[in-house]
Amino acid sequence: METAMETAGWVGPLLVAAIKALVVLVIGWMAAGMLSGMVRKRVIANPQIDATLGNFAASIVKWVVLLLVLVAVMSIFGIEATSLVAMLGAATLAIGLALQGTLSDLAAGFMLILFRPYKLGQFVDIGGTSGTVVDINLFVTELVTPDNVQIIVPNGQAWGSIITNFSHHDTRRVDLVFGIDYGDDANAAMEIILAEAKADTRVKADPEPWVKVTNLGDSSVDLTTRIWCDAADYWNLKFEMTQKVKEAFDAKGISIPYPHTVEIKKEG
Repeated sequence: METAMETAGWVGPLLVAAIKALVVLVIGWMAAGMLSGMVRKRVIANPQIDATLGNFAASIVKWVVLLLVLVAVMSIFGIEATSLVAMLGAATLAIGLALQGTLSDLAAGFMLILFRPYKLGQFVDIGGTSGTVVDINLFVTELVTPDNVQIIVPNGQAWGSIITNFSHHDTRRVDLVFGIDYGDDANAAMEIILAEAKADTRVKADPEPWVKVTNLGDSSVDLTTRIWCDAADYWNLKFEMTQKVKEAFDAKGISIPYPHTVEIKKEG
């Protein structure tokens, strides 16, 4: 049987190694966070470099440092780096099968950074999920919805989905449809809409505002309006133009009908 002295002979060094490993882990984790933060700040502070690269580069630095920390911890326990590489090589197939989704996300992350379908701060729709891009790292893209809900999209899914970038271009077209009564003057209504559009400084003169009769509906004559503005003004202009035209119609006696049914009775 193993004596107490023999037990102390191997427990002592093991305990010392465990303490050293814990210290290395704590310091390494802190160093990874500090270095990644420094890289992010340096990149963001440089106006010639896209801020999107800052987050991605910081993520790479963090994981590289953590990998080095892992190698250092293994060496504390007597596992040499060459042995570690051999172990990883032998387990490559198993790791690849178990983490194929993660590896796919990693590869997709590099593709997203390379081709830039979206950047930080842009409002996008990724496979039916909409939000503002707040982070792109090695594995995921983080979105925040207008009502401040966090959405995490794996990079593999993002790269394999249809991406709609609403912020890619500096200008956007606002489409509005106003319905007027069949008894109202369509030309007068169109003049009112054009006047409201031209009076708003956010509306671009080129392309010029466009208003046409586009549909004869069951209850209304539909006037489609197309105006251009800066992308940042899109939603405010859309909402405010709707209100302004409604108020102008009321002031000029142009009615906006609601769906209704007319019953016709035949005698005889």
